[in-house]
Amino acid sequence: MKKLMKTERRVKVGERYIGEGEPIYIIAEIGINHNGSLELAKKLIDGAIFAGCDAVKFQKRTPELSTPKDQWDIERDTPWGRMTYIEYRHKVEFGYDEYAQINDYCRQKGIHWFVSPWDEGAVQFIRQFDPIAIKLASAIITDINLLEKVHHLEKPVILSTGMSTMKEIENAIAFLGTKNLLLAQSTSTYPCKINELNLLVIRSFMNMYKTVPIGYSGHETGLAPTLAAVALGAAFVERHITIDRAMWGTDQAASVEIGGMFRLVKDIRDIEKALGDGLKRVYESEKASQTKLRKVIKTLY
Repeated sequence: MKKLMKTERRVKVGERYIGEGEPIYIIAEIGINHNGSLELAKKLIDGAIFAGCDAVKFQKRTPELSTPKDQWDIERDTPWGRMTYIEYRHKVEFGYDEYAQINDYCRQKGIHWFVSPWDEGAVQFIRQFDPIAIKLASAIITDINLLEKVHHLEKPVILSTGMSTMKEIENAIAFLGTKNLLLAQSTSTYPCKINELNLLVIRSFMNMYKTVPIGYSGHETGLAPTLAAVALGAAFVERHITIDRAMWGTDQAASVEIGGMFRLVKDIRDIEKALGDGLKRVYESEKASQTKLRKVIKTLY
């Protein structure tokens, strides 16, 4: 077996690697698209498996910690009636029993699962499930206390970079270190305008961080930009998954329905094959065309 070099961009997540020479790792972001329903969460897990995704991801919040206090009592209309924002946050939040079932369900189905913790309490909560990785959302990249809690878990960390300056990104990476780090280009608008995706940042990150697998977390409508991210070298991609983009919820419109996720995964696997290894060669399948179409079959040297 080839010995891993220190310069290789690979991180072990669970029983597999993400990075150079590995299949693209595809994450279906369930987030809170389950709308507080464990039954719907399981349907989304099944949808991700049907599509061929490698992992599903949820979001975990402690509502009183992650919701600014001045928003607690603001009332809003929801599918469950009119309620305060803090009541709504509790309504869509899973607790221990739900995550225990999600853990068992994903293990039985053979798909990875992990979460984005949005506060220190959420980190403490999720550690009891011994997650294979932690996703750090763009919104908390400047929360040093939270970064410290995650760092102490000694797990692979996927860091999203939406709504962040390069200085903020550099500070977070300096704190977390590059060992077991994966970095994702992202723009935190839901859905995001095509001209604000800035996919070439993937290449910039690859040039800046030579040992870190670089990926893409997309919030656009459509599939083409995510496919372009793969062609640019993304080692992993993440897209929100939903049963129906018209469903109630803040992330639904920027999500991909199950049929679309199936097409996305298929196209990503086709791109992987089409990219090849970069070494120019004449294939056996070309020989007949060479014989038929070339007037002179000899080299110039």
